[in-house]
Amino acid sequence: MENLEHPKLFVSYSWSSAAHEAWVTELAEELAAAGIHVILDKWDLREGQEATAFMEQMVSDPTVKKVVLLCDKLYAEKANSRKGGVGTEAQIISAGIYNKTTEAKFVAVVRERDENGDPYVPTYYTSRIYIDLSDSARYAAEFDRLIRWAHDQPLHVRPPLGQKPSYLQRESREVTLVTSAEHRRAIDAVKADRPFADPAVNDYLTALAAGMEQFRIRKKPDIAFDDQVTSSIDDFLPYRNEAVELIATVARYRDTPEIRRHFHRFLEKLLPYQERPPSVNQWSETDFDNFRFMVHELFLYAVATLLKEEKFEFANELITTPFYIPGRSEYGRDATVTFGAFRTYAATFDHRNQRLKLGRTSLRADLLEQRSHSSGFSMQELMQADFVLFLMDRLQRPTETYPWYPETLVYSGRHAGSFELFARSRSTRYFSRLKTLLGLQSKALLGELFDELESDGGGLPRWDYHTLSPRSLSGFEHLDTAP
Repeated sequence: MENLEHPKLFVSYSWSSAAHEAWVTELAEELAAAGIHVILDKWDLREGQEATAFMEQMVSDPTVKKVVLLCDKLYAEKANSRKGGVGTEAQIISAGIYNKTTEAKFVAVVRERDENGDPYVPTYYTSRIYIDLSDSARYAAEFDRLIRWAHDQPLHVRPPLGQKPSYLQRESREVTLVTSAEHRRAIDAVKADRPFADPAVNDYLTALAAGMEQFRIRKKPDIAFDDQVTSSIDDFLPYRNEAVELIATVARYRDTPEIRRHFHRFLEKLLPYQERPPSVNQWSETDFDNFRFMVHELFLYAVATLLKEEKFEFANELITTPFYIPGRSEYGRDATVTFGAFRTYAATFDHRNQRLKLGRTSLRADLLEQRSHSSGFSMQELMQADFVLFLMDRLQRPTETYPWYPETLVYSGRHAGSFELFARSRSTRYFSRLKTLLGLQSKALLGELFDELESDGGGLPRWDYHTLSPRSLSGFEHLDTAP
């Protein structure tokens, strides 16, 4: 059976001098040390064997995957004149090189150059790529090339194909927002710490918030409405990715009061899209369900990004500062809302689940999970953000009109143990940072919340027969137990 770990390699060379033969033997030993089964006449040709037949057999043997041509002046001359054993091998090797199916089996290794600096190689090998061991300064790098060639593991390999760039994807989409220039300008300005970085970030966020209007659905009677909703959400994906990239960039490089204010104002501008605009007189409650998904998703990723970058004060400020909705008080409602308003019910997903007989527990959660694959975030990181928001909602706003519903935690049964932030909070020092995030005074208060949630009527969300286990997801017993 062929041993792929130890490829067979035959060395073709000329007996030019004792010094050259010693160099060849040393090279063969180095190759053997690198896991290559070297076939060398000095090791494998025994008394009584016919040398020419042996060489012909090695060059033609299909189990010998690689043949090295150690080229010095004498080797090139013998190969070109077809003299001696090298000449015999040359007849077979030249035919193999010109055969497209076997040409990768042969490589010339240059040992010597002429007075003009040109390598000595056989005529049949001219213009082909060779390995150069004639220069001591480059010997190590070239020897590495030789080893990699023998093992079929080149240094430079083709990278995996990614997705078509988002700006090209948009050309085939129904909605195209002109935000790329503002996005790149903001990213570059933040990373380079330009004086106009804060306004550049605000320009992009303003353009994105205004551009959301283009996603308003114009109903088409020949297409199911839930199909139109999911198509609209698909069209939004590249813009979501743009926004997530910017949030991550500012969290990493520019967490300033001005940046925090810009992001808070941006999120405020998204909230009205979930409700009927003043210009619309006839509507159905589901008409804005695409916006309800997109706004919820953006807010969830904003929090997940800040947690990933461990910007806990930024996250707490963003979450706990009330959001103002212009004109809301005219309808007898509070002008400000809490973060719970970023997740509102969207009946379209339930309708779609029933219409297509999908039998899913939460189609909305499924969509969030599927879209996480192109976000740079794991589903666990989204679930962690959702869990943090759920706890903060229950800790600070138990009677909120818009309670936070942790959509992604329908998948919590797949997550063993505690989320990363809570696992790290075994340390007292890290737990103090977690308290900053949650706005929590002590571990005991968190325990009291868990007692309340676990009691009858405590308010834990349920999906079929499954519910949350806050103590398990937080690793409560281990919090604040180590230095």
